[in-house]
Amino acid sequence: MSTTDQKKSPFTTDSGIEVNRIYATPVDLKEDAGKFPFTRGVQPDMYRGKLWTMRQYAGFSTAEESNERYHYLLNQGTTGLSVAFDLPTQIGYDSSHDLSDGEVGKAGVAIDSLADMEILFHGIELEKITTSMTINASASVLLSMYIALAKKQGADLKNISGTIQNDILKEYAARGTYIYPPKPSMRIITDIFEYCSKELPKWNTISISGYHIREAGANAVQELAFTLADGKAYLQAAIDKGLDINVFAKRLSFFFNAHNNLFEEVAKFRAARRMWAQITKDLGATDPRAQMLRFHTQTGGSTLTAQQPQNNIVRVTVQALAAVMGGTQSLHTNGFDEALALPTEEAARIALRTQQVVAYESGVPMTADPLGGSYYVEALTNEVEAKAWDYIRKIDEMGGAVAAIEAGYIQREIADSAYQYQRDIESGDKVIVGVNKFTIEEPPFENLFTVNDSIRQVQIDKINKVKATRNNDAVATCLKNLDEAARNGSNVMPFILAAVEQYATLGEICDVMREVFGEYTGM
Repeated sequence: MSTTDQKKSPFTTDSGIEVNRIYATPVDLKEDAGKFPFTRGVQPDMYRGKLWTMRQYAGFSTAEESNERYHYLLNQGTTGLSVAFDLPTQIGYDSSHDLSDGEVGKAGVAIDSLADMEILFHGIELEKITTSMTINASASVLLSMYIALAKKQGADLKNISGTIQNDILKEYAARGTYIYPPKPSMRIITDIFEYCSKELPKWNTISISGYHIREAGANAVQELAFTLADGKAYLQAAIDKGLDINVFAKRLSFFFNAHNNLFEEVAKFRAARRMWAQITKDLGATDPRAQMLRFHTQTGGSTLTAQQPQNNIVRVTVQALAAVMGGTQSLHTNGFDEALALPTEEAARIALRTQQVVAYESGVPMTADPLGGSYYVEALTNEVEAKAWDYIRKIDEMGGAVAAIEAGYIQREIADSAYQYQRDIESGDKVIVGVNKFTIEEPPFENLFTVNDSIRQVQIDKINKVKATRNNDAVATCLKNLDEAARNGSNVMPFILAAVEQYATLGEICDVMREVFGEYTGM
């Protein structure tokens, strides 16, 4: 490297933490993996006992096409499913709604009723696979559809396992797919906690998501701090409802992003476990399993470039290594072409193979905490933690995550970070290979995956068929009962499930709750 290529001092991580030339201070690591505060991992043997779940995220177009992709991924060696839903499904509109026009099946699969869910998982036994569903505002309805299908398959609900994202606070702060105002949204979330603790004891009732906070422009420290602050809010809401933290906290999971700064990302994951253990302990958790932070990781979508897209294979590899060396419980690796379109089968296969190479060829899974004891990584873990606690203290002083979101504090911090990151790219202080350095002239990328606009009509035809063949009197009764439950404070989950089983549509159910709870329109 020539002198002119040297980065100007100081050297910093993406979160602005200054990096020393050398780290020479030994760290006395008395902590063990599988023990409080779980810095080194939540299991004593980590991947020596069982590899992480290779959970590839997929969903597009119709339930039929997504089902075909799920079977393809399962045949290629994926070990868990992750469902992407389209925008109308995420915000509680049927495909036939005027606002759904142009969005049906584009960002994920369109699910309008239990009939679609039956097709989506055709040939897949829900008792034998874990499923993650990236759904938030309408999570109660989609979970009810999954439960209804499991019942139809004859599954023992006590053995059904998986995750719903169900994290509405980050929607207000960073993503925008909300339906109801914060208070009733939190009520629905705690209803899900309560229902699943009794009926689906192996189901993860929320995946508290830092991923979308990071995608919106937050740095690693902010992602960690804001995610854990949201987690504290959910803990407190459940405690206020009278739920036992030693029961419900065992079924909370997290969803983090993995970006390119390898060591900072590893430090973030290690600090997250340590911090969550302390947060849960302070709120009364005494069961070690209620103190454990378990998390899914997805490689960084915002780091993918449309320029020289094959470079993304390397980026995803670095990010996958960070997730694994940081101790993730499951992992999705992005397709190299996702900056341009939904991934092709080839891109999805390469993404999965990336995980498999790390798992079976790299040697990284052989030890529980491969970077534990590194002077640099241990120091960085401490610094990331300290900066994240600073944020959490500020948020606590404001009254917690809900109050901080309502005041616009978290949104402003994310926006400022995103702005600075973009300025650094434009100035050249931050190098993005193929974008602002090492660029080439290249033809448009070909053979991209496309979704046919005609599928909206396909979905409308399905809805019409469902409404023509179901017991509409039973549907009307179920929706009336849901309305009453929403108004009188009863747990809404049994009533949503009853409506789903009568083939009430997603939009019909969400409209009932819109009428009762109102719609959130922003700050």
